Amino acid sequence: MAEALINHVGQGRYQAWSAGSHPTGKVHPQAMATLRRHGVDPGQPYSKSWHTITGTAFDLIITVCDQTAGETCPIFPGQPQKRHWSIPDPANTSGTETDIQVAFDQAFFLLKEKIDELLT
Repeated sequence: MAEALINHVGQGRYQAWSAGSHPTGKVHPQAMATLRRHGVDPGQPYSKSWHTITGTAFDLIITVCDQTAGETCPIFPGQPQKRHWSIPDPANTSGTETDIQVAFDQAFFLLKEKIDELLT
């Protein structure tokens, strides 16, 4: 969701890529539904490892899951700034469909708040 939100809010001024240390191999359908519900085009995201983008130079690297905050990130070209945003992973939520939707909405709004602060 962060990738789509940054690309949406940045309106072409910024480009974000999302990748993980342990990709699941799929994008959670509720992430796509949440973005659409809030008027954000999710594009065509796919689950990928951060190793697929290690040759890319970035200005900023943001980790969002607490379990990755302590991991050693790959080396990226240049000297990117690094930040960590503690956003609970809504994909780990169990319960009713409503419980899961609420968790994704909460993550969406936390990400949106952080992104708005960053880009304005």
